[in-house]
Amino acid sequence: MPVRLPSVFQCAGVSLVHPFMNKLASSGRARRPAEPRNANGPAGRLALPRLARLCLFLAVSAGIAPAQPPADAPILPLDDLKPGQAGEVWTVFQGETPEPFSVEVTGVIRNALGPGKSLILCRLTDPRVQNMGAVAGMSGSPLYIDGKFAGALSYQVQRFETVRHAGFTPAADLIEVSQLGQGSAGFLPLEENPSPNPRVARQSQANSGADAPQRSAGIPARDLADKFRAEREACHVRAPDIDTPFAPLLPVFAFGGVAPQVASLFRDDYQVLGLSLTTLGGYISTDAAASDTTGAAEPQPAFRNPHSTIATLRPGSAVAVALATGDITLAGTGSVSHVDGNRILAFGHPMLSLGAVELPMALADIITILPSNLNSVKISNTGAVIGTIRQDRLSAIYGEIGPIPPMLPIEVRTPARTLHFSTIRHDRLTPMLASTGLAQAVLGSNETGLAEGFRIKTTIAYPGERRLETDTLYAGPQGFAAGIGSLVQRLAASLGNPVADVFPESLSFTVEPLERNPSANIDIVQLSRTRLTAGDTLQVTLTLRDFQGDAVRETIPIDIPADWIGRGLELVILPGFELDRQAGRPVTARLAQIRTFDAYLDLMSDQRANDGLYIAVVERASAFIDQTRPTLDYPGSMERIARRADDARYQKRSVLVPLWEKHILPGRLLQSNYRQSLQITE
Repeated sequence: MPVRLPSVFQCAGVSLVHPFMNKLASSGRARRPAEPRNANGPAGRLALPRLARLCLFLAVSAGIAPAQPPADAPILPLDDLKPGQAGEVWTVFQGETPEPFSVEVTGVIRNALGPGKSLILCRLTDPRVQNMGAVAGMSGSPLYIDGKFAGALSYQVQRFETVRHAGFTPAADLIEVSQLGQGSAGFLPLEENPSPNPRVARQSQANSGADAPQRSAGIPARDLADKFRAEREACHVRAPDIDTPFAPLLPVFAFGGVAPQVASLFRDDYQVLGLSLTTLGGYISTDAAASDTTGAAEPQPAFRNPHSTIATLRPGSAVAVALATGDITLAGTGSVSHVDGNRILAFGHPMLSLGAVELPMALADIITILPSNLNSVKISNTGAVIGTIRQDRLSAIYGEIGPIPPMLPIEVRTPARTLHFSTIRHDRLTPMLASTGLAQAVLGSNETGLAEGFRIKTTIAYPGERRLETDTLYAGPQGFAAGIGSLVQRLAASLGNPVADVFPESLSFTVEPLERNPSANIDIVQLSRTRLTAGDTLQVTLTLRDFQGDAVRETIPIDIPADWIGRGLELVILPGFELDRQAGRPVTARLAQIRTFDAYLDLMSDQRANDGLYIAVVERASAFIDQTRPTLDYPGSMERIARRADDARYQKRSVLVPLWEKHILPGRLLQSNYRQSLQITE
């Protein structure tokens, strides 16, 4: 790096080299030597150190600070840029202090990003940056030319270049983002008729034996990835493609507190969102967000005094957008482009193109830059939350230092420890973030002791003391990993309801280990008889085998009442979620079928247990369904009137009606699709 002493000391009105020497030469105390001195002699060797010590003394006594980006720099109009102009870009190479590196303007690519949205192209002339090129994490680094704010580093224009270049978003486009109205951060709407996702279907089929059967989530009954993919394609923003070298330097979102094998389970789904993930990141732990072994602490994001933050945050500083904070963190790091009081602009390109948002803004400490001919990246620790990102637009993200946005506190209790973290309140991202934290507790620790299987109790608390509780059994870590898609699916249905603007107040998971593996198989089903009379007792004998265990027999008696005579009956043995489906509970439901939030909670709560099996005597009937609730024997005239008034809300379906049922073999995970017709006579 070239020595920049003259520019540093000129900031204090003192020049180190030539002006200082000239002043000495012109003063009466300065004496010309009688004869030239040998530069290699003792006097010559001492002259420079003495001068350096004198200059250092003057610098310290003058209270000179390190070089900083120009304060309150005026904006350089795009039309004033000329090829060949030299500029400085400020960014953090290590730690928290921005440093400059040199660039040279190559030209302006007019309308490169859309009508009226141009791109400044610069050659990276600084030797340090020539070795690494444009770096993920440098996004937003401000460009100054002749002391004026010209733009922000934002785009990679080529890969494997022989001469490094980068694209810069013009300053005026960044300032435009800070002038947009606040608007509403709202949630993206859910689709009304989601189609099944093959990936989730495969997972559900695979969850037999050692893999736990997974319940459908209700709304929407498919993996989030399909919705994310369609929405991301509509926004035209995604993680960089290897075949598209011209792309935004999207920040690498780094997990903290998440093992690589855990993050890999969710990598594809995050990638669909445009989040390029790495687990090579960390966070600066705080008392407010630390885990404990008692669960007594209430997690809250760390918050720094805004006045001290304004003093330290300046153009070129590292800044992070945090999606999760606490024991589990996920944050994307970029650079501050412009500071105006407590208002900042950063990145120089969109993060996720979400528009008006409320996302936590955090400090970041750069550990190092990992250079690569493909994609260089900054590695960082996420620091304290200092404010709120309010805009995520084409040309920049905009945030305000001060109050932090509301977040969802999440607690994961295991026998060994309790994790506390908070996530953004977003119906798409929150389910994946919560699932990631739960997966870390189950799969990413040495001491969990969950190899034989475990039970997860989930409690979602809504405003007004309303709660949604579920209880799910898993056959060890492998069964849990195989059911990740269904887990995200269920949380998405519970956290991001499409009916009302109601978001949970808290989410908690309790992981309870089991003494033995819950996997089991049904070998034989025997009925004492299939032709019965009223008053008889039907004996159903099941022979099953536990995991690595001996055969076990269990007999279930069923008394036959008189009102079953002459009816077309079947005996079925099914998992709870399958009996739910065949009894009329919808796997998916259109929004038109659910009119209130209470009806939505009823739908989510009205589920049979996911462990064991259900043995039932059923009758097939036609049901009239109103807001997902089936009604039998509805008068035909009323049905026609209702469906004519609102065909989307009222539907008619053929369902199985349980006349008698019993939950059997609880605490085990089994699969069965047993059916047998019964004939009841007088």
